[in-house]
Amino acid sequence: MKQSRQTRQKEILYSEVKKFSSFFNAEELYEKAKKKDRTLGIATIYRFLKDLRENNNVHFYVCERKLIYSFDKQSHCHFTCKKCGRMSHLKIDSLDFLKKKFGAICHFQIDVEGICMDCL
Repeated sequence: MKQSRQTRQKEILYSEVKKFSSFFNAEELYEKAKKKDRTLGIATIYRFLKDLRENNNVHFYVCERKLIYSFDKQSHCHFTCKKCGRMSHLKIDSLDFLKKKFGAICHFQIDVEGICMDCL
């Protein structure tokens, strides 16, 4: 594992990511962090998040073809309508039925496609 040095910008980024209570993306982090340091560039944000991913320090999922991040092992579920394209986040608290087949479930990402009630 590559050892990276702690810079003022990284300290700002660590401070800002810890303030998110749910998922966040690179652009949201950039908007918050640039208020603290206007010299921060978006490339710095992407490198910072890449380092977190490579060192398994953050959980990440794909949402609408973008990476989103979380420090908690939060589950992430979508329903996307094949007719209108509307995407909705689903709240699924448990996949207990999978325990019998696979064992303990730590976290999950589920993408469901179908036709929404408005389009039926």
